[in-house]
Amino acid sequence: MTQSVSATGQRPVALITGATRGIGRAIAEDLGKDHHILVGGTDAARVAELVDQLPSAEPFVADLGDLEALAEATRSVPERLDVLVHSAGVAVTGTMAESGPEVWRDTFTVNVYAVAELNRLLLPALRAAGGQVVALNSGSGYSSRGGGGIYSASKFALRALTDALRDEERGRVRVTSIHPGRVDTDMQVALQAAAGNTDYDGARYIAPASVAATVRTAIEMPPESMVEELAIRPVRG
Repeated sequence: MTQSVSATGQRPVALITGATRGIGRAIAEDLGKDHHILVGGTDAARVAELVDQLPSAEPFVADLGDLEALAEATRSVPERLDVLVHSAGVAVTGTMAESGPEVWRDTFTVNVYAVAELNRLLLPALRAAGGQVVALNSGSGYSSRGGGGIYSASKFALRALTDALRDEERGRVRVTSIHPGRVDTDMQVALQAAAGNTDYDGARYIAPASVAATVRTAIEMPPESMVEELAIRPVRG
């Protein structure tokens, strides 16, 4: 049965963006065992469905592409926030020659600008709790290939943002960057289809629950230590 923040007892509070599907949902289900979850998403019905399934949760409905609306949504976040997980993201493919400025703008708005704005707005609550920011990055945050430059550029920028935040908040808020390789999600299915791969086999890729386990590892580190970066890759390459 869903509880309100006032009824969560000693449960720490975690806000997870992109929580209704893929990696974000796996993180919400894992942390939901012992956290009060603010379920982030743009589809109110999908958010409500997950809220109803978790032991202690409430909705955080916000369009990350609308930074003004995002600021309004954060007014409902408690004054103490233990964990902020940036899991929402968009992935596009395309060469430099065929990609216009709107594609760059839309990708960076969700993958970078919204992350920076949420960090800025919620830092007081994170500081009050001695909390933690976890940014779900990618292997593409380390290297770039033809056709993936826009996505990689946004993830390089996210890594730079996360590194700077960690340095600025050291001793007050822990900041972790997690870089999964290919994960078995709807996004991966779409990416493989766009690449012309018709024999999709989810078993070749990382399970979302495995990424969620790395998030829990980072969050459960003793208070005097911090996982700064963590890379997770499929065994089968």
